[in-house]
Amino acid sequence: MSFLKEFKAFALKGNVMDMAVGVIIGGAFGKIVSSLVNDILMPPIGALIGNTDFSQLRINISKIRDATAHAAHTVADTFSGGGEAAAAAAPAVEPIYWNYGAFIQQCVDFTILAFCVFLMVKLMNKLMRKKEEAQAPAPAMSKEELLLTEIRDLLKEQQKK
Repeated sequence: MSFLKEFKAFALKGNVMDMAVGVIIGGAFGKIVSSLVNDILMPPIGALIGNTDFSQLRINISKIRDATAHAAHTVADTFSGGGEAAAAAAPAVEPIYWNYGAFIQQCVDFTILAFCVFLMVKLMNKLMRKKEEAQAPAPAMSKEELLLTEIRDLLKEQQKK
């Protein structure tokens, strides 16, 4: 039973709940930034560089697989004496692509997300500083200021009489 109590104490701590809220809001914020990048920023950038969609940039590297497969078949045919009929009967295989454009897109997403988070943290720090300044007590008066204040008050009293 102590395990459950320990888990409950852990799960209901303020820091854990704050972190959970942060993760949830961070996920939603990430979706907003992804939409900003994909739907707002990338279309004009793509138009400027010739309608390029970074996520569609890729290189077909199937030739490497095909070359190694061909070399392996050649070696196997040499030793087994197999004909070209076995090579012709090989099933068609899917092409392999190196999707470097998707990586570029993710880097752009990350940069924009990091910049947005930076601006948000900067704004929060500015607001926190203003709040602290507003809550800061007035600095204590020095002995000289206290003495001058008393003298001023005494002079006002004498002028009233």
